[in-house]
Amino acid sequence: MDENKSSGKTPKRFFDGKGFYIALAVCVAVIGASVWYLLRAGKADVEDAKTQNELAQVQQAPEEDAEHAVPDTVIGDDAQVQTSAQPDAKTDEKTLDEQTETNETAALGGGSVETAAQPGWVWPVSGKIDVPYSVTALIYNKKLGDWRTHDGIDLTAKPGEKVCAAAAGTVESVERDDMNGMTVIIAHEGGLRTIYANLEDTPTVVKGDSVMQGETIGSVGVTAAGETKENTHLLFKMTLDGQSVDPKDYLPAR
Repeated sequence: MDENKSSGKTPKRFFDGKGFYIALAVCVAVIGASVWYLLRAGKADVEDAKTQNELAQVQQAPEEDAEHAVPDTVIGDDAQVQTSAQPDAKTDEKTLDEQTETNETAALGGGSVETAAQPGWVWPVSGKIDVPYSVTALIYNKKLGDWRTHDGIDLTAKPGEKVCAAAAGTVESVERDDMNGMTVIIAHEGGLRTIYANLEDTPTVVKGDSVMQGETIGSVGVTAAGETKENTHLLFKMTLDGQSVDPKDYLPAR
């Protein structure tokens, strides 16, 4: 009986003494270990997810760059290589110079450059030049028997041959000149005038008429007193702003 009582008191004394604290410590340790394990596992999962996300971004970046990048060369189906156009400094400089020259020309000449030979002019008769234009060198005049300048051109023509307007314009005057005979003067744009002399007595136009290029204005005659000993011809003159000019500078070459 005493032994049984003694063995039954042993567990009680154990829990009444330090055994209780030991068991509590073990429980705390187990709980702490469990919490530490769970926290570590959770942190590992977070780091793993973060790592996978970063890898995904790194893999996606080259693809996006490839989509937005401008290729230096493009190879078509026919295997021809096309390179990207590169700016040519010399070409740009040349283009700039040409544009500057064009602007300067437009500023000085109203946007276009006009040469002496103008389009829209025709010869008044088909004959050749018998006496040329000359205001610097003297030409011998058979009628007057002396040397003098000649501010027009004599175009050979038969009496009665039709004379046409060299360009479109307005008849400014129809008069008989003492030296040059029956004369028609036509005013044109730009200050130009054409003068047709040695015509027959009755031209086909009157002052104020508008004439077209090539329209008949009269016929070749023999009314010029100062040139009766010359070959039958049309005396054709031109002036620019009242100053004599060489008709050949305006008429088409032939």
